Amino acid sequence: MSSSDRASSAESAPSELGADAPKPLIKKITLDWSGEGLRFVGGPEGVPRSVVDGGSKDGPSPTDHLLLAFAGCMGADVIDILGKSRVPVERLRAEVIGHRAPTPPRRFTRVTMSFRLSGPSSADRPKVERAVNLSRDTYCSVLHTLRPDLELSFEVRLD
Repeated sequence: MSSSDRASSAESAPSELGADAPKPLIKKITLDWSGEGLRFVGGPEGVPRSVVDGGSKDGPSPTDHLLLAFAGCMGADVIDILGKSRVPVERLRAEVIGHRAPTPPRRFTRVTMSFRLSGPSSADRPKVERAVNLSRDTYCSVLHTLRPDLELSFEVRLD
C-alpha cells in the first residue's frame, strides 16, 4: 500500500465506523510559569485558574493535584449517583493517602481513599457503597488514566 493509499484509507476510516461511533473528548489546558520558583498557574479557558506549586508554598504540588483530581472525580460521581438514587447527602469528605515509591520517578504505588458522608442513613449504606464501586469500576476517568498496577483501597464511613 502506498503512502497516498494509507492516507486516503485513514481519511475514510471514521466514516466506516458509522454515525453511532463515539467521538473522542478533547480537553485543553494551559499552564504558565509565574516566573518565581516552581509556581505555575493554569487551567482550561473560561474558568478560574489553579495554582500548581512544585514547592508546595503557594498551592498544592503536582502530586497533590493528582490526588485532588482523583478524589474530586470520584466525589462528583458518588454525589451524582446518590442524587439519582434519592439518597440525601449533606456533606461528603474524601480523605486520600498516597504512598509514593522512594526513588524517582516516585510514582504513587498505593492510594487509600476514605469517604465520610453525612446525610445517608445506615439503610442507605449499600447504595453509598454501590456508588463508590460504580465510580471506581466504571466512571472515574482520572482513576482509569492511572497505571493499572496502582494498589487501591476504599472505605465508607457514615456519620
